[in-house]
Amino acid sequence: MTKIAAVQMVSTPDRDRNLDAAAALIAQAAAQGAEMVGLPEYFCLMGRRDTDKFAIAEPLDDGPIQRFLAQTARRHGLWLIGGTLPISIPGRADRLHNTCLVHDPQGRRVARYDKIHLFAFDNGREQYDEGRVLEAGDTPADFMAAGHRVGLSVCYDLRFPELYRALAGSPGAAPCDLMCVPAAFTHTTGQAHWELLLRARAIENQCYVLAPAQGGLHENGRRTWGHSMIVDPWGQVLASLPEGEGVVLADVDAARLQAVRSQLPALRHRRL
Repeated sequence: MTKIAAVQMVSTPDRDRNLDAAAALIAQAAAQGAEMVGLPEYFCLMGRRDTDKFAIAEPLDDGPIQRFLAQTARRHGLWLIGGTLPISIPGRADRLHNTCLVHDPQGRRVARYDKIHLFAFDNGREQYDEGRVLEAGDTPADFMAAGHRVGLSVCYDLRFPELYRALAGSPGAAPCDLMCVPAAFTHTTGQAHWELLLRARAIENQCYVLAPAQGGLHENGRRTWGHSMIVDPWGQVLASLPEGEGVVLADVDAARLQAVRSQLPALRHRRL
């Protein structure tokens, strides 16, 4: 078994305060035996304006946020899925990537995923459009950790099952044992769809889902849904935290994966 943890945060417009909060929560997870820890989307900054991301954006492999991720993974000897942070794009001053970086227990970067699907929403009261400052990625990403294949996605990606099928590979390929979904779902959309979508992705791909989220009322006035959770390959919610800072933990059980996939071999039955 591999013990995994989802960190829930209520991040602020202050990068350094957020890193301190993340450090304390990761240490809490490590003290409870976590071997892999996931941070939420925008763990390092929930700015007052979308353009605040430019002030803390880093080039790949350089900057205080990336050093924090590498050093923290190494300090605790765990796999760290670093939520997302803004990564600058060479030659582009007007757009950033919303990037998830993964570091191994030695602090080495082993995976990078740039969020592919950019969120936009307008119900007359709330308006968001990530495309104003972000450039979409175009490549799925996964990595191997503790004998498990782990697929990466971010927040709004959750609504696009074709990404998870791409991560699962062609029929007959070794599927992902775990999908990670760091998120900052709005309270409105999260209340309606968050758990439903997470459980669907777990069931259809017969894998565990690790979903670390932002959860609470932020200093910028935004309210995120929270409910960080871990879901098993049968769609059962193993752990969940409704709101506020904290950590939820559960085990990735290879025997459970095998049992679900052998009793109902849906992955082997795929034809497309």
